[in-house]
Amino acid sequence: MSASQTSDVPTLLVKIFGKDRPGITAGLFDTLAAYSVDVVDIEQVVTRGRIVLCALVTKPVGSTEGDLRATVHSWAESLKLQAEILSGTGDNRPRGSGRSHVTVLGHPLTAESTAAIAAEITGAGGNIDRIFRLAKYPVTAVEFAVSGVETEPLRTALATAASHIGVDIAVVSAGLHRRAQRLVVMDVDSTLIQDEVIELFAAHAGCEAEVAEVTERAMRGELDFEQSLHARVALLAGLDASVVDKVRAEVQLTPGARTLIRTLKRLGYQVGVVSGGFTQVTDDLRERLGLDFASANTLEIVDGKLTGKVTGEIVDRAGKARLLRRFAAEADVPLSQTVAIGDGANDLDMLNAAGLGVAFNAKPVVREAAHTAVNVPFLDAVLYLLGITREEIEAADLA
Repeated sequence: MSASQTSDVPTLLVKIFGKDRPGITAGLFDTLAAYSVDVVDIEQVVTRGRIVLCALVTKPVGSTEGDLRATVHSWAESLKLQAEILSGTGDNRPRGSGRSHVTVLGHPLTAESTAAIAAEITGAGGNIDRIFRLAKYPVTAVEFAVSGVETEPLRTALATAASHIGVDIAVVSAGLHRRAQRLVVMDVDSTLIQDEVIELFAAHAGCEAEVAEVTERAMRGELDFEQSLHARVALLAGLDASVVDKVRAEVQLTPGARTLIRTLKRLGYQVGVVSGGFTQVTDDLRERLGLDFASANTLEIVDGKLTGKVTGEIVDRAGKARLLRRFAAEADVPLSQTVAIGDGANDLDMLNAAGLGVAFNAKPVVREAAHTAVNVPFLDAVLYLLGITREEIEAADLA
């Protein structure tokens, strides 16, 4: 029965609530079946062992509505449940145009912040149609289904409020594409891994202070990325190539990195990395983690020694966005279906080019420019922004 067909049809909203146990849903509809009613809508929620079951059904034909009410109440009382039956007409009112998923990450998620989020959605002209929990650990993640306002203005309003509220908020357009195959591309240093690879090499070369000084000059805008890359790599000249294996062993993955990649891969996503670091590390990560794509700068090695130079195409800010597009084309995934994750200013072009750009524990300028930000120290929290629940993550682990 379509929405137009039910708009003027007399209906009953049957609400059942109480302690959950097996068989409640089947029992209710067995009871209703005796009155030959049609089911228009169903909603069921179980929270801490308490069930709320709502069934919207057509009114029974003839004079049997009173019997239906009495029978449902009697059945509910026999199971120590409560029942409420409300008369009305038609189905739910149509949802407004403009539909979005608003994902909220809290560590913790407080009542105050939830109230502020709801107020911001209302203030932007949106209506909250449904709320459900995606995860309870390592962060609390909930998703609001919102209608009545277009995605971009809602994203702008909530992004502005997020830092004041103290939670991470992502807003994406609703639709089938959310579950379509996607490509996720992430930065490496301080994103996929906790380290800065150039600093690990510098520690072995005894030039940490000099490398740090060049990095500071770049941050002050005195050097662009390519200039700073050449200046820092030059300090590694003469270092024995055996250091590469030592650096690989020292690399520490960010908490949640393995879970993020394993889950994405098992759900059919393709995953890649782009780095202003070095292929000597990213190639190893690609093999260890089963990545589909990896690209970085390459340290030149001659006669078993680092020459202090890099070879091949430079992966800088523009290069990362270019590689995202290249990976998407090779993966046969539209750019709108890509997700980029990064923390630094040299990730901004990539974040803005992707369908969803996620600033992960990023500098303020990056958080402000990205589509959304994650400020908890768990990389797998990004999964919740894609609508993937903790239960799905755990199920993927068992697959």
